[in-house]
Amino acid sequence: MQTNNFKSVVKKFNELTLYELYEIMQLRNEIFIVEQNCPYQDLDNKDFKATHILVYLDGKLVAYSRIFDVGITFKEASIGRVITHKKVRSSGIGKLLMEKSIETLYELYGKQNIRIGAQYYAIPFYKKFNFVTEGEVYLEDGIKHIEMIKHAK
Repeated sequence: MQTNNFKSVVKKFNELTLYELYEIMQLRNEIFIVEQNCPYQDLDNKDFKATHILVYLDGKLVAYSRIFDVGITFKEASIGRVITHKKVRSSGIGKLLMEKSIETLYELYGKQNIRIGAQYYAIPFYKKFNFVTEGEVYLEDGIKHIEMIKHAK
């Protein structure tokens, strides 16, 4: 699958259309709750404070993340809810999503350390962006996670 047909959209919460918000919630529900068989409360009141990164392929939302300034999720700036639709995995869309997320975070909040709470299986993916593990493995909603940090250079 070629990744040159993608379109990325960056919006604050109050800039999202109702349709975009529905697409985000639908994709997050499909991946985090149904696919991963993990009933949890996805709506955590942080979406209001986030900048949302949406990636479309041929008009369909296929990847998403949200970014935060310092002090909202961690003491550092952070990226979260990183997802790609299973139909586009291994296509390069996830790489594009992370590059756009990091670039946008730096543009909005300055170049600084970025902390994430990564699902344990995704460590190799995040290492490609110079994130390193920090701390101990922990369970969140029954899924193994670990914090990772990307140091500003």
